[in-house]
Amino acid sequence: MTRRKAVRALFLLVALGFGVWAVASQWTAVADGFARLSWVELTGSLVAVLGALLSGMLMWRALLTDLGSPLAFTDASKIFFVGQLGKYIPGSVWPMLAQMEMGRDHGIPRPRSAAAFFLTYPIYLGTGLLVAVVTLPVLAGQSVMRYAWLLLLVPVVAAALHPKVVNGVIAFGLRVLRRPPLERPLTRRGVLVSCGWALVGWAAYGVHLALVVHGLGAGGPSAVILSFGAFALAWCLGFVFVIAPAGAGVREVAMVAALAPVLDRPAAIAAALCSRLIVSVGDLVCAGVAGLASRRVVRTREEPVTRA
Repeated sequence: MTRRKAVRALFLLVALGFGVWAVASQWTAVADGFARLSWVELTGSLVAVLGALLSGMLMWRALLTDLGSPLAFTDASKIFFVGQLGKYIPGSVWPMLAQMEMGRDHGIPRPRSAAAFFLTYPIYLGTGLLVAVVTLPVLAGQSVMRYAWLLLLVPVVAAALHPKVVNGVIAFGLRVLRRPPLERPLTRRGVLVSCGWALVGWAAYGVHLALVVHGLGAGGPSAVILSFGAFALAWCLGFVFVIAPAGAGVREVAMVAALAPVLDRPAAIAAALCSRLIVSVGDLVCAGVAGLASRRVVRTREEPVTRA
């Protein structure tokens, strides 16, 4: 137990270190952009990001519940948000490993944790592409035409998210790894609930970017609608181009292209960089709040035992 605690503490310190470094290293590039934003816009944008991240946690929690591992809100928040800090550590496996390790404390089998983790990505991709398709073609026009090939992924992802397909892929993967099959398969209701939370998250991310865009000089309905599509398009491209760590570079280029009808290039670049930094701050805030809340809950649970 002592070794496990030491490993977890080391992971948390390393992840926090990389997370803080990610924020600090971007500050010089975004300082001018932030100077143009009011405190109301900055605060509102961060609050919207926190709402989007919360929706992401609830999406993951819905998947785990459907697979047979319901979690209390506080426990799910700690596992998800603290585990997500692993994405700032070089290498793409750390969030999954962290969630699997912390999930063991709550009786979640590792294959189930891994399945829920991997399922979040196609759900985000499918719903994100839907948001981009609905919001960008008419308003963005030629500026995003180079990304039209993403439309080909919409039917592919939609078919891949059918429970029969998902369960078949998971069962095949577990057989290859010589692991026992999942006790409960994913259901259609689980997929739909998760997609619903993902769409709520995309809406919150859109509000976040719209506030940044407004502060940089673009107002009106067109700027708001484009902000929703720009963030979704940027995330989807960042995911598709997995060779770029956390979508770095690819996301910014896509976001600048999508915002071209309402912002000039320097302002659009500032919006993309400010957005990335605010999301990074949101990750740190969520992990910190979830960790503190979890410690308080654990102390409350242990008090009766101590008194006895």
